[in-house]
Amino acid sequence: MSKIFIRFFNDREVRAIWDEINSKWWFSAIDIVRAINKGDDYVKAGNYWRWLKKKLNADGVQLVSITHDFKFEAPDGKKRTADALDNECVEILAKHYPNNRANAFLDWFTYSDNTIDGKSKKKAYTFMESNLVAYEDVGTIKSLQQIHAYIFGGLYDFAGQIRNKTISKGGFTFCLAEYLPHELQKIESMPEDTLDQIVDKYVEMNVAHPFMEGNGRSTRIWLDLILKKRLQRCVDWSQINKNDYLQAMQTSVVNPTPIHKLLASALTDKIHDRETFMKGIDYSYYYEQEE
Repeated sequence: MSKIFIRFFNDREVRAIWDEINSKWWFSAIDIVRAINKGDDYVKAGNYWRWLKKKLNADGVQLVSITHDFKFEAPDGKKRTADALDNECVEILAKHYPNNRANAFLDWFTYSDNTIDGKSKKKAYTFMESNLVAYEDVGTIKSLQQIHAYIFGGLYDFAGQIRNKTISKGGFTFCLAEYLPHELQKIESMPEDTLDQIVDKYVEMNVAHPFMEGNGRSTRIWLDLILKKRLQRCVDWSQINKNDYLQAMQTSVVNPTPIHKLLASALTDKIHDRETFMKGIDYSYYYEQEE
């Protein structure tokens, strides 16, 4: 019961806890209600959940796998027992949710989301589990292209290809296309011996923005691979607040100190822990969601 996992839907967390005895995940029922209803109030979500349980029971829908055995950390930091549902129960709930409001949630929960983000996220999980980048290639442009090509292959016709057009975002223009090949070679040759050097390399790659789309998701994986190779560490992205991360990356062009501190504070030696990298992918995609 020690492993905690968080996924995001509608910009709201869905907490889960690992059941060592039965080898399965249990998901917070109240979090599911909050996510589907796009609500922020835990009390209202709790009231709705209690009403919904009674309604489903009256309708003959049996949520057979509800447990109270686990405690989830509440917004005030205290751990409290709460209803938790296993995978089967979550799917039953979603299929019988009032007014079909849970269809999108069910697609997300079962990884059947057919958007580019949904498909690439599933491929990102597979990529991180498959150890596809050769050790000697980690930190190179080649490895970054391999990452991008894998998670966006079949979704973008430019997957894995260095862009030949100049792009901008939020009024900031990334490296001009005509200078990009030379700039990427300079970044590739940057040292990777210390955390500060690795973060500097990551920041420079973000400024270069080598692909038309999907740069952030690809470079965060790239960063973790370098950290694993050089320092036997990776980033526990679940420890980094979305707004703090986005703000730090925006200011990194002129002041990289905030992103250095943020990443240093979230380092972990759990480089072989599946839960850590699964959360990392979830958070990485969460950072890209529009508010």
